[in-house]
Amino acid sequence: MTADPTGRRFRLRGPRSSAEIAQVGAALRALTVDGVDLVPGYPDDLPTPAASGVVLVPWPNRIRDGRYTFDGDDLQLAISEPKFGNASHGLLRFGAYQPIAHTDELLVLGADVVPQTGYPFHLRTRVTFALQDDGLHVTHEIENVGARTAPVALGVHPYLQIGGVATADLVLHSTGTTTLVLDERNIPVDEVPVDASTDLRAGTRLGDASLDNGYRGLDRDADGRARHTLTAPDGRRLELWQDAGFRWAQVFTTDRYPGQPLAVAIEPMTAPANAFATGIDLERLEPGATLAREWGVRFSA
Repeated sequence: MTADPTGRRFRLRGPRSSAEIAQVGAALRALTVDGVDLVPGYPDDLPTPAASGVVLVPWPNRIRDGRYTFDGDDLQLAISEPKFGNASHGLLRFGAYQPIAHTDELLVLGADVVPQTGYPFHLRTRVTFALQDDGLHVTHEIENVGARTAPVALGVHPYLQIGGVATADLVLHSTGTTTLVLDERNIPVDEVPVDASTDLRAGTRLGDASLDNGYRGLDRDADGRARHTLTAPDGRRLELWQDAGFRWAQVFTTDRYPGQPLAVAIEPMTAPANAFATGIDLERLEPGATLAREWGVRFSA
């Protein structure tokens, strides 16, 4: 028997909803509400494609040349994106998380970021997936269990859909007021106000857009949450929300997702690409301290 390249799969099931989370990367592999699939699937024999659903820690996105300076130390991370010479998507993208608790509607997975090349810090991470009738609530906890203050950022990379509707026909609303300008290596070189091609506030049909943009200046509700929505032509709506600690969101469209003519990822991030080098919104996590962040997905017919 061939082993599953995404590791063990953990299933949650409630009266109206269900979810599946892969052990590798603590990746959200499936989410269904009232029989509607909200995450695009992929073949069982494939590793997680295009970072689908994975947790990105201790940084999201990319670090130019894998180099950064922290508290006076010059550090060199392993280059995990050789094509562009970057360190990409953190250190647990391909890590196997271990179950801590698992019931019909709750899953807690844990994994450590151990001291290693370019990251001599020790983090203990936990991800809690709580199934809701209309979706999923996810909580991240990162504890510094080492002796040194650690640089920390966090992101997640969920791909979303409304089953039975072509992603090209979905309308994306998101409220970011500025976006990052990227160079040929997908590293930010500027932050500018959104323009006609990047402004998602009035709604953009995904088939008419090509996006790989980091946004901030997101509108927030009284509870501090920012919300992004995908709306089908028949009015059904999928919402991804992120708490106040997720200051950024990356929106990425691609035609390279298996079996999908077009796929979209909406990625909550606490800091932008290259934050280890620039320091923008980078967290300093003291020994013994814990960072907690939350996001979730809701579906309404």
